Amino acid sequence: MTKQALDVVSENGQAVPEGASFDGERIEHLVALGRALSDPIRVRMLGMMAEGRGCCELPACGVPAEDQDAGICVCEFQDAFGMGQSKVSYHMKKLKDAGLVCEERRGKWSFYSLDRQAAAKLVNVAALHLSVSAEGTGGI
Repeated sequence: MTKQALDVVSENGQAVPEGASFDGERIEHLVALGRALSDPIRVRMLGMMAEGRGCCELPACGVPAEDQDAGICVCEFQDAFGMGQSKVSYHMKKLKDAGLVCEERRGKWSFYSLDRQAAAKLVNVAALHLSVSAEGTGGI
């Protein structure tokens, strides 16, 4: 059996292994991506955003009709997951920190949408990082 070295990143992203081909900023983005995807609720929220928005009662709350199709309102996440606004905001912050979602404020409401281009880029960076790491260790 052969030993294989695995790259390890510290919680703050500072412990980059010797010979790593990624700078600290890329490492931080990968760590944020890992944090964002580490919770099943956040993964399901991303799925909701990928599918498009549902229906809520926002027209009755004063949101203009032409704005109804852009993003998912916090209240939809609250209904879908049975949680309060502060908990939804906590999860959305993790997703925003990872660069996976965009937030748009309209009045007192926040709408969230999947940033498909940024998500694809992050996934490609992660795949490249894992590929480079595997090449340097003879495979994983």
